[in-house]
Amino acid sequence: MQLRPLGDRVLIKPDEAEEKTASGLYISKGAQEKPQRGTVVAVGAGKLDDDGDRIPVDVKEGDVVIYGKYGGNEVKIDGETYLLMRDSDIYAIVEQ
Repeated sequence: MQLRPLGDRVLIKPDEAEEKTASGLYISKGAQEKPQRGTVVAVGAGKLDDDGDRIPVDVKEGDVVIYGKYGGNEVKIDGETYLLMRDSDIYAIVEQ
């Protein structure tokens, strides 16, 4: 199945939650924090302004981004978990 976001929405594949601390201790599933970093999988065409002109989204497929901890809606596609959120919920693009 393929999902194409509409408007200014972005589909993100979240990174895996950290399972170990920096000192090597394992973190239980219940204590793991939600990841705030992921990879953009699909992007909508952008939002329309008052004049009917399309405002493009700032991110593109393949970008690694930082987003709000509780932003977006979780969706499952073919057994994989993704986040569907507005582009305004994305804080930064990670440049490597």
